Amino acid sequence: MKFEKVIIEKNNNHVAVLTLNRPESMNTFSSQMAMELNQAFLDLDADPSIRVILLKGAGRAFCAGIDVNELAGKTGIEYHEWIKKMERPLVTISKLKIPVIAQLQGVAAANGMGLVAAADLVIAADNARMGLTAINVGLNCVGPVIPVARCVGRKKALELLLYGKLLKAKEALALGLINKIVPKDELESKALEWAGELAQKSPIAVQIAKTSFYKSEDMNYEQQFAHMNEAFARLCTTDDAKEGVNAFFEKRNPIWQER
Repeated sequence: MKFEKVIIEKNNNHVAVLTLNRPESMNTFSSQMAMELNQAFLDLDADPSIRVILLKGAGRAFCAGIDVNELAGKTGIEYHEWIKKMERPLVTISKLKIPVIAQLQGVAAANGMGLVAAADLVIAADNARMGLTAINVGLNCVGPVIPVARCVGRKKALELLLYGKLLKAKEALALGLINKIVPKDELESKALEWAGELAQKSPIAVQIAKTSFYKSEDMNYEQQFAHMNEAFARLCTTDDAKEGVNAFFEKRNPIWQER
């Protein structure tokens, strides 16, 4: 696929930078951008040289939601297919083998906040804000609230959904929506550094950790242990596990296999 609304850059540190590229529209989701973003996720996940995806927005905002210019003139069935396309990338992230880190600058609103919440990890500028703002224009964010609720819990998720207020970075950090805050002018370098650090871990160990976490999330307590124990046993049979232990005893840096 030829990408126009997203930009893919690969460095030699096993990190791919994936940029939402509609800066003139604050990176709002168009149908084309949603489709390209989803395909870019899948393509990068299939690339054996890539271990981490760093997701960011071009310009001053991360993503201000869905482009309302596409809203009018659809039937109920067409609206259903349209919104499903817009939210597919949020679901796809959980199905990828490799982790996605969101680099949050400016505003992440509505589906943009959902995308941030759906990312595996988030690093944000100190001026970042996010909110489920669609309620303020007579719509709602019942799709994006799903990953948000998994971060913040039921009561706070409903408050965000029904009031549509923007959270500042420090409040989002306290609620578990982001992992760390850095000064705005250091976001680019710190995000690349953090992604690069993760990319140095054993690729197979990271992949099994991520996929097992998501698969076990809705299991009952005992089933989660059974699933995680099976995943750990599977990891122990890999070359990377043997290499990691040997490197530890030999006091050297491990040499991981390509995933």
